[in-house]
Amino acid sequence: MTQKRTVFYLSDRTGITAETLGHSLLTQFDGIAWDAVNVPFLDDLDKAKTVLLQINQAAERDGSRPLVFSTLQQAEILDVIKQGNCRVYDFFEAFTHPVEEELRQPSARKAGRSHGLQDSLAYFKRIDAINYVLAHDDGVNPKHFAQADIILTGVSRSGKTPTCLYLGLQYGIAAANYPLTPDDMGVQQLPAVLEPVKHKLFGLTLTPAQLHFIRQQRRPDSQYASLSQCQQEIQWQEALFNRFDIPHLDTTRISIEEISAIILDRCGLKRQLYG
Repeated sequence: MTQKRTVFYLSDRTGITAETLGHSLLTQFDGIAWDAVNVPFLDDLDKAKTVLLQINQAAERDGSRPLVFSTLQQAEILDVIKQGNCRVYDFFEAFTHPVEEELRQPSARKAGRSHGLQDSLAYFKRIDAINYVLAHDDGVNPKHFAQADIILTGVSRSGKTPTCLYLGLQYGIAAANYPLTPDDMGVQQLPAVLEPVKHKLFGLTLTPAQLHFIRQQRRPDSQYASLSQCQQEIQWQEALFNRFDIPHLDTTRISIEEISAIILDRCGLKRQLYG
């Protein structure tokens, strides 16, 4: 039977760090249905007492104490949470002191630094990258493809747009994308607009069955979504990738995060942003 447990992600700022690290840990444990409670901006004692009540109610409801992942900086707020019927995992408590010892200086212990605007240059670089992605989605503005760090290509619904957005948002990469369409299938040639930027191309592919499933959600029972159409398009595009030595990746069972990291690694792209 699947066990049901509650997990709280607590932070005095956005909660992104607590949720990301906590979720990464919990994915290693099977057979548990997690009820996640995100509490950002937990920055005063009244809020802490309200969360304490929620924690105790969850423990009574589930019959098991909740897990609490915290990046809270204020000790007095964390002390309130620790009074609850829960198991607290404080990421800063676990790592800050050893780093202070190694660097021989105390940490600033100020909230919000990892997702703030201390580095305004990096912030505007992120915005510029996202704007580039949006302006060059789905083959738009190919005359500016020379300015791209990378150009993703593949058939419709192969994951080009979300991957480009992730590359821009997380890494500051100027990523364009260009769709390969059934109209291109008449010849084993690259679309003319891609020939000058062939060295920037990276292909995304997937199994015909997965493509069929995705397209069915968009246009149920259409020719576009039919398994035979998906098989033909995937076979054609993979032959094209191989003929023109375009690096490509089967994304069938890979997350957007992993796809993006693999692309950076295989293409030798330098990450422009951290955090």
